[in-house]
Amino acid sequence: MGHDHPPMVTTAYLFSGQGAQVVGMGAFAREFEPAGKMFREAGEILGLDLLKTCLEGPQETLNRTDLCQPALLVHGLAALEWHRSRETLSEPEAAAGLSLGEYTAHVFAGSITFEDGVSLVAKRGRFMQEACDATPSGMVAVVGLDRERALRAVEGLGDVGVANYNAPGQIVISGEKKALEAAVAKCKDLGARRAVPLPVAGAYHSVVMRPAQEKMRQELATVRIARPRIPVYANVNAKPMTEPGEIRAALATQVCGSVLWEDTIRGIGAKKYFEFGPGGVLAGLVRKIDGNAEVVSLE
Repeated sequence: MGHDHPPMVTTAYLFSGQGAQVVGMGAFAREFEPAGKMFREAGEILGLDLLKTCLEGPQETLNRTDLCQPALLVHGLAALEWHRSRETLSEPEAAAGLSLGEYTAHVFAGSITFEDGVSLVAKRGRFMQEACDATPSGMVAVVGLDRERALRAVEGLGDVGVANYNAPGQIVISGEKKALEAAVAKCKDLGARRAVPLPVAGAYHSVVMRPAQEKMRQELATVRIARPRIPVYANVNAKPMTEPGEIRAALATQVCGSVLWEDTIRGIGAKKYFEFGPGGVLAGLVRKIDGNAEVVSLE
């Protein structure tokens, strides 16, 4: 159920993933009261001054997985409200988000409440950090390999896999330290142009995250999930999700599952995308995936 292709998508909203956070993000929330309120409400749930952390850092604090996930979720939704108050944005027929951004998309689409969204991603961040602490691991962005070669590079090396299919020739591999090192060497043998270690705490979207995935499954089981106003495309299968049960399953599986971002954008096939979040990372990926689409990055 729920996989019948939605009608033609003219406009889609996209929400940033972890790694987009930057000190100074959310400055508009000082002047724009509805945004300030969102940051305050999230701060009460988290027990800290979230806007102050976003604006003043330090970057090390903002980079903490359990903090940057709620910070990016709130920032994306607040940026959306701010832009809506100043200009007419076309209403979307679909939404998606990269990794953590999938939760932001669900809050926007009404499947998850704002409060639940904030506390879920804070827990997700904490569980992911615990999994990172338990197993030395990491992520490496590989440039210039196609999917088939990337899969060959990680094959049979242990706890390492492809974490993200971000755009053609832009793939992220993820896993336990030794297995990852072996996979990077193999990527280079297979013709990768570059392999860039990512500044993350550990191997997200890999089997290293299994303990976090189980804990998230339990958390998601206790949260009310409604039917979204518009389909939200899932990272794990690049399909439009509207059924609460499917959404719950997709968000749990997403902790270890590969992020099919290229497939997601091809599946949505919108004429115009709006990205909400700092940095414009997703806009860059969309341009590589679909050169005909119009992309606007709003932070």
